[in-house]
Amino acid sequence: MDIKVLGPGCAKCKKTAELIQEVLTETGVAATMEKVTDLIQIAGYGVFGTPAVVIDGEVKSVGKVPTKDAVKGWLK
Repeated sequence: MDIKVLGPGCAKCKKTAELIQEVLTETGVAATMEKVTDLIQIAGYGVFGTPAVVIDGEVKSVGKVPTKDAVKGWLK
């Protein structure tokens, strides 16, 4: 599973990355997580609000820190 957290490095972006890492640790799901800060790459996903979460190429969340339950649902 390939997870990307899109954002310039703001507090919400950091919180999103921390939350996803926490859920990965709790669930034991095998995944790689990458933080994407380049605005051109972010726009390439059609995302214009951050933070955003992309899992296996599919945009799951835009413009907010997702809930822990939402992240767990995406990882199933």
